[in-house]
Amino acid sequence: MPDAFHALEETVTADVTRALREDVGLGDLTAKLVPEGKSATARLLTRQSGVLCGVEWFNRTFEELEPDVEIFWHHADGDEIASGTSVCEIEGSARAMLTAERTALNFVQLLSGVATRTRRFVRAVEGTRAKIYDTRKTLPGLRIAQKYAVRAGGGQNHRIGLYDGILIKENHIAAAGGVKAAVEAGLKQASPGVFVQVEVETIDQLREALASGARLVLLDNFDFARLREAVSIAGDRAELEASGGVSLKTVRAIAETGVHRISVGSLTKDVEALDLSMRFTHH
Repeated sequence: MPDAFHALEETVTADVTRALREDVGLGDLTAKLVPEGKSATARLLTRQSGVLCGVEWFNRTFEELEPDVEIFWHHADGDEIASGTSVCEIEGSARAMLTAERTALNFVQLLSGVATRTRRFVRAVEGTRAKIYDTRKTLPGLRIAQKYAVRAGGGQNHRIGLYDGILIKENHIAAAGGVKAAVEAGLKQASPGVFVQVEVETIDQLREALASGARLVLLDNFDFARLREAVSIAGDRAELEASGGVSLKTVRAIAETGVHRISVGSLTKDVEALDLSMRFTHH
């Protein structure tokens, strides 16, 4: 995984702390209706089939409110879960569980939704050489979490942010004075381990990028015929990534043109949360 995931524990803690502060504020007024010291057990149930993701965020939410909480998982991140089944059981303070419920569910529903959508795209291109990549079109403040969910779903991460990769887009090209100038500047500036990718909108730009030494090229909104032509032109000189207008209906046809990568902004931008709920079983 990218370096950003090496500090995943810190990311989880920061995400949960921020979310609880947002939701709980000065205190959970409704949870105070429950007697202090009362214990309870609950189950996390899924009403939809999908891919589980967000276990650490879920756990940390409860642990922040009650360190002695016990959570027993039947599945791990990346596992497929069936509709109508129990995903985990929780035992601990009733008050703490009630306060944690919404925040914990928000994390696991969101991240499972991302992982589930990613898995659908990954399966759609099975048998081709294309891999599914995410983008920077993420929810503000939750980029690492969402990109983690993409990996759980079987997808690949593009750059985490502006700091770990160079992606030369239309406005960079215009400001730099052309594809050749932009690519050469990028290759000169890039430190070891930092990739340089250039976005092109025409076959002529692709030829110019290849002649300038580009080894990773993003084909922006190319139709199927131009994608196939681009693959033929590039040969083994560069990896090609298709982007723009990618959906579950089109992704297989895009993959069959022979591109190496397909970036899908909707993995993290158009999220449909997985339908999960927490139900008390003993109180």
